[in-house]
Amino acid sequence: MNVLFIITDQQRADALSCAGNPVLRTPNLDKLASEGIRFTSAYCANPICMPNRATIFTGLYPNMHGIRTAGMNLPQNVPTFTETLLNQGYHTISIGKVHLQFWTPPFKKGSRSAECIGPWLSERYRSKMKEDLPIPYYGFKEVDMVLGHGDLCAGHYLDWLEGKAPQYVLEIREKIRSFFNKTYYKTTIPEELYPTTYISKRTIEFLERYAQGNYGDKPFFLHCSFPDPHHPVCPPGRYHDMYKPEMINLPSSFNDVNNLKQHEFLGDLLNISFLRGAVGHIATEEEARNFIALTYGSIAMIDDSIGQILAALEKLGLANNTMIIFTSDHGDMMGEHGLILKGPSPFDGILRVPLIWTMPGIIKSGISNSLASSIDISKTILNLVGIDEKKQPKDMQGVDLTPVLKDPNENVRDCCFIEHDEELDQLNLKIRLRHLVTKNHKLTVYNGLKGYGDLFDRKNDPHELQNLWYNDKYKEKRYELLELMFHENLDAQSRYPKRLTLS
Repeated sequence: MNVLFIITDQQRADALSCAGNPVLRTPNLDKLASEGIRFTSAYCANPICMPNRATIFTGLYPNMHGIRTAGMNLPQNVPTFTETLLNQGYHTISIGKVHLQFWTPPFKKGSRSAECIGPWLSERYRSKMKEDLPIPYYGFKEVDMVLGHGDLCAGHYLDWLEGKAPQYVLEIREKIRSFFNKTYYKTTIPEELYPTTYISKRTIEFLERYAQGNYGDKPFFLHCSFPDPHHPVCPPGRYHDMYKPEMINLPSSFNDVNNLKQHEFLGDLLNISFLRGAVGHIATEEEARNFIALTYGSIAMIDDSIGQILAALEKLGLANNTMIIFTSDHGDMMGEHGLILKGPSPFDGILRVPLIWTMPGIIKSGISNSLASSIDISKTILNLVGIDEKKQPKDMQGVDLTPVLKDPNENVRDCCFIEHDEELDQLNLKIRLRHLVTKNHKLTVYNGLKGYGDLFDRKNDPHELQNLWYNDKYKEKRYELLELMFHENLDAQSRYPKRLTLS
């Protein structure tokens, strides 16, 4: 069984028309969902790009695989499920964003990353970055890399762009200096040269090579990773104007931002100007409507690209033997509680992710309300393709979702545990949150803030406006959830490095 794993960056679970979005249209992902299982309660294991992507690849919680927060490299000695697939005869290929090593400039001089965007943008160093890229790269035998977000991308994409329109390469080099200054803008790069187009073209080209027999009889694992709709949001061409700001209905919690300013944890963070370019961004109505409209345009472009990839699978005779998974690394606030972007918070907007899973002959169509986590993806893939458990990474902490994929009414989890660490040495800022999600409730606690947390009723308060932490009626429930979180946290704790002796 081949595997096509499609992932976007910073896409909410409800940013799909099949998930009930009243404005956004995603016909190709809707069709995919109609052929498999769509999860309504899938959560990330960490709502930051790098930690959660590393969790997907390793099946480990961030504190165990080592990437607690952004700006760290996944240690090369931590096993990934792609390494297992490679060792078991798969051709493994990544096209697009990997993000298992940092891409922004390092905080400490001398730090090195195979994905650092600066050297990839440099005419002088790009060839060396390509030569020095260690292959296999975390289990990928073939890598076609895109670094960055929006139209500010480098990697192998830059070679392609330079060959077609070198003027845009110069523009990217200039604009990258102010990456976090804007949440959205209008790109000058046309649709046919935009990174989303590059990734879909490269993906289809691989499928064509594969169908021609260039890889023998090996099955493939294809990681197709789009950097959008992560900010700065700048969909090109017709996608920029596809959704009008006046079409956007702001969330019912949009005006809750004044209450949020009184939040015992979040209140102070919302006032840190350094963070507002990336996290805790308070938006005006105009900014929120524009941001959401352009995010929808970005997702529409991705959906069209996925449609082209799915059509290629059918045309090349590969569809009946290819498992397809679609997800995202984390969500976005998208106007909820008056915020856009992401950051440390207790809200579903950034914690819940889309998850669609199809597998011909095994998975029937349906919608599952069962809990699922990003940490479950690797173990489930390995089991579905028949990799013996003895040959799988020994320490994976996720659960196998196969029972749910065969029957969407099954449950394999009674809760999801989520880690979240933010560390910025420049501000002497060290933040640690832990979240616990059960069928009916969600609990968040904050390191250093004793006697306080957030407790939401998932069923009766979907907009998360009523914190039940201090409600006496929920006192016993709070204690019950805190005890459950304590034990989930114990289970998640690192068991690295390994003991070397018996005594």
